[in-house]
Amino acid sequence: MATTVNVEGFAKGLRATRKKIRAAARPAAQAATDHCYSLARLFVPVSDEGHTFYGRSSKKTGVTYHFSPGTLRDAIYQVYSKANSSDGKATYHLSWNHTKAPYGYMVHNGTSRAPAHPFITRAMNAGKADALVIMKAEFIARVQE
Repeated sequence: MATTVNVEGFAKGLRATRKKIRAAARPAAQAATDHCYSLARLFVPVSDEGHTFYGRSSKKTGVTYHFSPGTLRDAIYQVYSKANSSDGKATYHLSWNHTKAPYGYMVHNGTSRAPAHPFITRAMNAGKADALVIMKAEFIARVQE
């Protein structure tokens, strides 16, 4: 008596599942980042009036910059990082555009004259638990498609 086992079908199914798992990483990470992005836009301070920014070279050049209320909020972005990602691993960065809002660093980290308002850090900390739930749900949904 002989017993024969053909696992090719099982192996093929595992390869397909592995492919789905790897493909689910990016949308799951993006969904979690989107949650923190929304929080950062809520937590960033927005002035009632426009303000002027004097850069380091302002004393030499006399150039100042005027910014409308909400400029920093509108400069917040999220972006996929190819350099920090790989097959099955997705990394997103959440920050603000330094060209659109060059004063963002001073708002986030504070200065000798102004307190810090770490809106990105606050968003990441406050959103971490929910972001993990969102990421898990998106990951499972993608794998089960």
